Amino acid sequence: MLTIDVISDVICPWCFIGKRRLEKALNGRAATVRWHPFQLNPDMPREGIERREYRIRKFGSWERSQGLDAQVAAAGRGEGIAFNFDRQSRTPNTLDAHRVIWLAGERGVQDAVAEALFLAYFTEGRDLADRETLAEIAAGAGLTQVEELLAGDKGLDVVRAGEEQARHLGVSGVPFFVVNGKVALSGAQPPELFLQAFEQAGEGVVAGESCEIDSETGGRGC
Repeated sequence: MLTIDVISDVICPWCFIGKRRLEKALNGRAATVRWHPFQLNPDMPREGIERREYRIRKFGSWERSQGLDAQVAAAGRGEGIAFNFDRQSRTPNTLDAHRVIWLAGERGVQDAVAEALFLAYFTEGRDLADRETLAEIAAGAGLTQVEELLAGDKGLDVVRAGEEQARHLGVSGVPFFVVNGKVALSGAQPPELFLQAFEQAGEGVVAGESCEIDSETGGRGC
């Protein structure tokens, strides 16, 4: 049985696209998929910031930002994802979202919660920095007691440790996939490359479309 570790951030569109491509490659094959945290914007204020301001600051102009969004949206359509960037008003801090994903892993509903968060942010334009919103999204995916989690500090140490582990592994962009602890793939790879990875061990990293971890230099429209 395959074990696939995914390092990602819920505001990375290529992470959502990569999830779909991984699912196509698995095609019902038995696998354990484990989601691990990485914040693209670790210094983001807890309440997030207005998206237009963030994108202009990052990419130099709103026009360039919209062009990058169009490229991502086109790639998403090929995977059945509706990226509705026009519905997004804020770019959130994702620390709490990662805590929710961690709790979901403890309860056996991690993939469902990750999926729900991606859909809520990219398709519905919901604010993932808002704790009530996070709790509602998680409840819809079968995860309860999120309010209690977010009211305290539980899970913070796990998320911080997960991010440190990713840096120790040399992760420089997300999504980043590790298959059976042996084969690493960086970026939203096409299904055929995932299939190759399932058959291989000890191969080098394969690069593809990803979100840059450096939130200032930014990459691939993230």
